[in-house]
Amino acid sequence: MALSSLTRLSVGLLAAVAFAPASVLAATATPLDNGWQFRLLPESAQASQHADLTSWTPAHVPGSVQTDLLTTGNIGDPFYRDNEAQLQWIGLADWDYQLTFNVDAGTLKQDHVDLVFDGVDTFADIVVNDKPLLKTGNMFRRWRIPVKHVLHAGNNTLLVRLHSPIAKLQPWLLMQSYALPGEFDSAFGDEPKGKQTSNYVRKANYQYGWDWGPRFVTIGIWQPVRLESWTDARLDDFHIAQPHVDADRAELAAEVSLQAGKAGAAQVTLTWTGPDGSNGQMAKDVSLTAGNNTLQLPLLIDHPQRWWPVGYGQQNLYRFHVEVKRGNDLLVSADRNTGLRSVQLNRDKDAWGRSFAFVVNGVPIFAKGADLIPTDSFPERTTPEQLKQLLTSTRDANMNMLRMWGGGYYQSDAFYDLADQLGIMIWQDFMFGGAITPYDSAFLGNSRVEAEEQVRRLRNHPSIVLWCGNNEVQTGWESWPDRIDFQKSIAADERQRIETGMRELFNNTLRKVVKENDSDVPYWASSPSTDFDGEANVLNDGDYHYWKVWSGSEPIDHYLDVTPRFQSEYGLQSFPVMSTIERFAAPSDMTPNSPVMRAHQKFANGNGNDRLLLYIRANYGEPKDFASFVYLSQLMQAEGIELAAEHLRSARPQSMGSLYWQLNDVWPGPSWSSLDYFGRWKALQYHAKRFYAPVDIVPIRRDGRTSLYLVSDRTTPFKATVRTHIMDMAGKSLNETSQTVDATALASTKLGEYTDAALLHGGRAANTVASFDVIEDGRVVAHHLLYFGVAKTLALPRQPGLHAEWRDEGKTLRISSKQLARGVWIDFGKLDANLSGNAFDLLPGEHIDIAVDSTADLASLKAALKLTSLVDTVQAETAK
Repeated sequence: MALSSLTRLSVGLLAAVAFAPASVLAATATPLDNGWQFRLLPESAQASQHADLTSWTPAHVPGSVQTDLLTTGNIGDPFYRDNEAQLQWIGLADWDYQLTFNVDAGTLKQDHVDLVFDGVDTFADIVVNDKPLLKTGNMFRRWRIPVKHVLHAGNNTLLVRLHSPIAKLQPWLLMQSYALPGEFDSAFGDEPKGKQTSNYVRKANYQYGWDWGPRFVTIGIWQPVRLESWTDARLDDFHIAQPHVDADRAELAAEVSLQAGKAGAAQVTLTWTGPDGSNGQMAKDVSLTAGNNTLQLPLLIDHPQRWWPVGYGQQNLYRFHVEVKRGNDLLVSADRNTGLRSVQLNRDKDAWGRSFAFVVNGVPIFAKGADLIPTDSFPERTTPEQLKQLLTSTRDANMNMLRMWGGGYYQSDAFYDLADQLGIMIWQDFMFGGAITPYDSAFLGNSRVEAEEQVRRLRNHPSIVLWCGNNEVQTGWESWPDRIDFQKSIAADERQRIETGMRELFNNTLRKVVKENDSDVPYWASSPSTDFDGEANVLNDGDYHYWKVWSGSEPIDHYLDVTPRFQSEYGLQSFPVMSTIERFAAPSDMTPNSPVMRAHQKFANGNGNDRLLLYIRANYGEPKDFASFVYLSQLMQAEGIELAAEHLRSARPQSMGSLYWQLNDVWPGPSWSSLDYFGRWKALQYHAKRFYAPVDIVPIRRDGRTSLYLVSDRTTPFKATVRTHIMDMAGKSLNETSQTVDATALASTKLGEYTDAALLHGGRAANTVASFDVIEDGRVVAHHLLYFGVAKTLALPRQPGLHAEWRDEGKTLRISSKQLARGVWIDFGKLDANLSGNAFDLLPGEHIDIAVDSTADLASLKAALKLTSLVDTVQAETAK
């Protein structure tokens, strides 16, 4: 994980003041990242079974016990086969981390010496030179500890004793009259059913297990540690507030928070540089007080170069530099990059109820994207390169928004920096994942400090366009059966206290934190909700989570039954590709319901693969074998989500957002993701690239009638030709028409409504396909096929005649087909290749050119290439 923004500001500060005149004592920061050791606490109950781990062993910080044990070879790959079950004891034990570090006399001459932990997971006792200094209790907070009084010149010792959150809280919880409803019970017997400790601790919920990920209750020092010393001044924060930004004028306020060693006069100088090299400067005389200081400088920039979401303009970033001097002596300096933009969440009353629409720089944005979960079961393993791949894949699939789901952790600044640069809007949940929260003042206070720290850390990122209180807490309380039963089991006054506590946290405390620290960005109390203005998860107001398809086993076309104002969750599962499956499973495991496949299928306690088969059989038929099952799961997921997403886009402005569940994975296995754990694109990601394209042609067929829409996210209108071509699956043309259309900017335009008979032109439904193209200046800018029935009812050619031809010295792969080929999948086995397209249908005689980028040589790619289409994967008796 990357350093936080405050850490980076401090590092920049130190570089700046290192050359200050001798009258100012330079601040220093010493990273404490080398020389750590760890051990299993000898007094732990687990020590009798793991006595060899009670000796000190080299450790990594940042890190976790689990990854340190993996590095030392004491455990196997946590993700392989069913190893998860064998490693649950780690999160039930207590562990020690220790470090010997040197302190020189110069450090001790400073007035202040602080030990700073950017993140500790989670319950820890901090001891320096045998003196207990602090007990931590929040994974998401920074801990600053004054330590000058316990340090001495030379070697010093730092001990961090980490307690199992389960073992620490479970005895207390079992003595209570009730346990608050949580999320997913442990499958491993370490907590009684319905007695989840995760509700009561500020720690990433997903690490206790979710319906898409494993249970690894991590313990460790998961963020950097350092020693900071200073005398004259220490910078806490540098923020550029944006009270008003439009095309003509940016009214800004630079805010500098610092600790001063003594009172006195000072001067603050602010300089800025625009994306085009334009610049400006201003200065202000201030009077510092000893202790906390917040300095504000108003700033005006005429005709600002604004930051835009991808697809709407450039991702312009300004650079701001601030210096605070006492006379000629530089006290502190810092740099900050940020984009200038305005963000509103429109909640206007209209014909459909009350809108829910993001407006950036005055432009209403249809949000296209997905929900983001954590990037790994062990956060410290995520690299900057992986984050870049993740967010680049997001942009390349024509997404403009990710919702950072509330059951994980706040991402590193490296993540948000990339989102800023790529124009990906971030809907930022606070880290409350659905469990009912305690109402005691200690929990509320702890959560408030966490929120203040995280908002202040992240508020300069223009990509963040919404702060949201939680995921599914309100709707769960109102409508989930276990919550309803719980409410009946407790006294009315206790129920009221719980409800009041949730409202205080999510409607008042977190809202106030955002208003006081990042008022430029809207706050939303819960997802889904109406912002505590009535019942949650309703179609005519607020955002909506839809799970009757998949969780309720309803047919995929029931996605067409709902048109919410903004659909922030919906999804279908699939398996990752075979090369990913082979990373966690042995050949003997390759059946849908083998013990290992069930262990990696977290939905419905392993029964999710039967749900996959239900949808596959209903739409495509019976898979030939396991590899076919994997392929069909991806095809089903991709085509199902495409139907839902395009329905939502076609309903603009009634609907203004489509965020499917989910973008990514924390480990390899079946889930709702479109990118697997290794970043490989599933069929859904390729489909998203098409159904989230700026211009889309959308035929919505139901009950024998098709409505045709032209959807445009362009900010200006354009003229185009819409061509409709009806043919049979061998290529015989039945009818072809063209019409000139005026595509309205930022709109969905209905082009017509047709009966099946009108479209078929005498063709058989099972043997006919309708092709729709949007042609602009002779170029096809959108393309869509329509079938007259689910795939298993179609008379698909059994031998479509797929052919691959390598061109441009292996940089391009041309795929053609003699007859209609449904669901073409290009695969290179164990070789990885980035493809410009995949998971597509080909009309008779049609070809498509795919750009191929791979580290493998052309000969290897040719040898590994395999083309699959739908007819190759279903048993003959189920295919027409």
